[in-house]
Amino acid sequence: MPEEKQCRSCADCGLIGCTMGDKRYPEFCLTAGLDERELAETVALYINNRVNKKIALAAAEVEGGFYGRLTRVEEIMEFARRIGAKKIGIATCVGLMAESRTFAKMLRAHGFEVYGAACKVGAVKKPEIGIGEAYIMREGESMCNPIMQAKLLNKAKTDLNVVVGLCVGHDSLFYKYSKAATTTLITKDRLTCHNPAAPLYLTDSYYKKLLQGDWPQETSKKLPDREP
Repeated sequence: MPEEKQCRSCADCGLIGCTMGDKRYPEFCLTAGLDERELAETVALYINNRVNKKIALAAAEVEGGFYGRLTRVEEIMEFARRIGAKKIGIATCVGLMAESRTFAKMLRAHGFEVYGAACKVGAVKKPEIGIGEAYIMREGESMCNPIMQAKLLNKAKTDLNVVVGLCVGHDSLFYKYSKAATTTLITKDRLTCHNPAAPLYLTDSYYKKLLQGDWPQETSKKLPDREP
């Protein structure tokens, strides 16, 4: 898209003046353009909504009180304690079952109850929802079932859910249907050993192709389009 036609937003900001409120805002700054009434209404959601307030305060306390001192595993446990979560749900990819079992052991060692649901739960075959053969890697393979994962954790009445390596999009469905607050321990990236930030740091070398606009279209040509 031509630069003059792009809609600028926080994704284009290099000043980050909103961090300290020092008014060093670019002309397209979302903070500078906010309606005062809308901002006040949003702030009120942190103050007047009991659940929002509990989560926001606990998150800020974990960040501010343990900055650079705790791993994400430890941060999740500290956050859980501060919101009063006793039962932790784990929504895991079957490819990360070993990691999820280890995480469950850690949680139990710290007094939490654990209830997990794997992504293939229900063992529904992929063609049943219209997934084409070109997208089935192994004969008889079951589809990922994040909605059922969420329903099972809802049924178990978990206080906090943790996503461990759900695929892109599957995690979106899990977040949509989970009734409990949800955080993420592992974000899946098969090529970088689950370090999805790696390509962002390597755009001057191995992942330079990601800055080239025609790259996604070239790769997508290798597979047939989905049927309507």
